[in-house]
Amino acid sequence: MNAIADRYRVRADAFEGKVAAVEAGQWENRSPCEEWNARDVVGHIVDMHGAMLRPLGRELGPAPALLADPLGAFRSARADVEAVLADPVLAATEHETPMGRVTAEQHIDRVVSADMVVHGWDLARATGQDDTIDPEEVARMWPGAQAIPEEMRTPGAFGPDIVVFGPEVKVPDDASLQDRLLGLMGRDPSY
Repeated sequence: MNAIADRYRVRADAFEGKVAAVEAGQWENRSPCEEWNARDVVGHIVDMHGAMLRPLGRELGPAPALLADPLGAFRSARADVEAVLADPVLAATEHETPMGRVTAEQHIDRVVSADMVVHGWDLARATGQDDTIDPEEVARMWPGAQAIPEEMRTPGAFGPDIVVFGPEVKVPDDASLQDRLLGLMGRDPSY
């Protein structure tokens, strides 16, 4: 494997662990993502896995229904993306994205792989789990979060009903790096 595939695996393992720890009665709990409950957070991640496949002419394979089995739905989507990362030709296939021309593995790394880190925090907050993000992940994501352009915070800029990042949430100057990262990503760390 390579660094991108390894990073995806670590992030997917962490997200899957949070999904697996959600208790049956917690799926409808509100999340820090406005208008989303815990199940919706997982649904978004599953949908984003599908979005990574479409430029390659692929779709998510048959999977358990999100409503009945969120963990199974995630595991299936994960397997579909890991198959792309394991195939050198598919992983290196270039296509256009809102961030420019990138390879499939770069697209996965910059979008759904990174998305699992922050949405793992959302899911943890919604369900009362440990919401600590690996400090190495926080440090890796910090420079990019500082450079989020304002248009990425504009609802609908990338299509109907698509909100990439919410408005920045101001946090104290002496807040932890995790809290500052979350604020830049449109999250209220005190949610």
